[in-house]
Amino acid sequence: MTLRLLTYNIRYGGVGRVGAIASVVKQCAPDVVVLQEATRPEVVAQLAAATEMPVWATDPAHSVGFMSRHQVRHAWHRPPASRRAFLELVPEGAPFRIFGVHLSAVHSNWTERRRVRELRAILAGIAEHQHGFHVVTGDFNTIAPGETLDIQKLPPRLRAFVYLTGRTIRWETIQIMLDAAYVDGYRALHPEEGGLTFPAFDPHVRLDYVFLPSAFAPRLKSCAVVNGTPVMTAASDHLPVVADLEVD
Repeated sequence: MTLRLLTYNIRYGGVGRVGAIASVVKQCAPDVVVLQEATRPEVVAQLAAATEMPVWATDPAHSVGFMSRHQVRHAWHRPPASRRAFLELVPEGAPFRIFGVHLSAVHSNWTERRRVRELRAILAGIAEHQHGFHVVTGDFNTIAPGETLDIQKLPPRLRAFVYLTGRTIRWETIQIMLDAAYVDGYRALHPEEGGLTFPAFDPHVRLDYVFLPSAFAPRLKSCAVVNGTPVMTAASDHLPVVADLEVD
C-alpha cells in the first residue's frame, strides 16, 4: 500500500485563497495533507470540502492542521521548549505515524538557536516512536547543511536582523535531524537538485522537508517539490512537497 503525503504551508490561515489552495492540493492527489499556518478552521473546512477530504482538524491555537481521505487519529503535543505544538497523526490501518511540525521563522543566529531548542523538544516528545516507521514533516524554517541562503534576497529589515545577530548564520537544526539518524527525503532522492520551496514566486531557499528514520528510507518511493503552474504563487508563499510512502 502506498500513501501519498503532502506538506503545505498555506500562509496566514489561507484566508481568501481557498480556490487556489484547493487547486494545488487536487493537483497533488494526496491521501493525507499536513498543513502549516492552518489557524482558520472555517478555511480548512472549505478546503476539505473542495478537495473531497472528509477527515480534517485544525485549531486556532496551533499552526499545524491536517486533511485526510481516510480515518486518522490525531493529537497535538506542545513541549515546554516549543512555541508551537506538533501534530501526531495515526492513519487507520497503517502501522506508522506522521508528525507535522512548524518551527519558528526568520533567518538569524538567534532564531536558529530557538529552532534547535524546539526541534530537540519535539524529538524528545516522539522518542517512543523513533524506532518504528514514522515521518516528520513540515516547515522547518531553516536550511540544510551544505545549502546556502542569499542574504541579499531578504527584505531589508530581515537583512539587518541577520547582520545584528552575527552575519554568518550557523545552521544547526537540520543537522540535528541527520544526527538522530533521519533521512532528508528530498535530498536522498535528488542529491543534485535544489528542491527550493520559498518564496513561491522566486524560490531560492528550501524550508519544507520530509524526514524518515534511515532504517525505513527504502519505503520512500518519491519526493518532489510541486511547482510549474501559475496557481502556485496565488495559493501561498510556500511551494508544497509531496512524498509517496510504502506503508504496508
